Amino acid sequence: MEERQVRQVTDSRVLTALAHPLRRRLMDVLKVDGPSTATSMAGRTDQAVANVSHHIRMLRGADLVEEAPELARDGRERWWRLTSPALRWTDVDFADNPASAAVAVAAQSINLERHTTLVRSWNAVADERPEWRPVAFTADKWLHLTPSELQQLSEEMVALLVRWAERSLSDHPGQDEPRREPVFVFAYGFPAAP
Repeated sequence: MEERQVRQVTDSRVLTALAHPLRRRLMDVLKVDGPSTATSMAGRTDQAVANVSHHIRMLRGADLVEEAPELARDGRERWWRLTSPALRWTDVDFADNPASAAVAVAAQSINLERHTTLVRSWNAVADERPEWRPVAFTADKWLHLTPSELQQLSEEMVALLVRWAERSLSDHPGQDEPRREPVFVFAYGFPAAP
């Protein structure tokens, strides 16, 4: 993913909009499915259309989603898309304001909860997906690094994920090849003590 496609978030109001579990899920639906209507997103998230519409308005107010009017079949249909394919923020950008710093921590917490929810959901259905079970993975490793080495590791991992993301979007399997499904991969790297 090119750097220009990554939006650097420095406004706590954007993080406030992100710091809600359903909004985080709606952003994921748009990442995986592409532009969608509130009705289709409601079906994907088992939510009422009115609830999804409310949260889409919150995301729109934070400039995280925008209308895609060219996809509408008539004047009543409203399609939504992400304004940026990726977001990035660091709590350092919010350190000078305690309220903003608290919002940044809450948004990070919501992200982590979303990630663990996805792992738990996979574990609950893994037996029903025998073709995926032997290839799904988890990896963790204790390393001894300097801050600059951790930065380098981060850049290498992001580049690897970007390469696979671009491949999965550009290479379409032939008729006899298996269909690609959304696969969620995440990694954290931070100082910690065992």
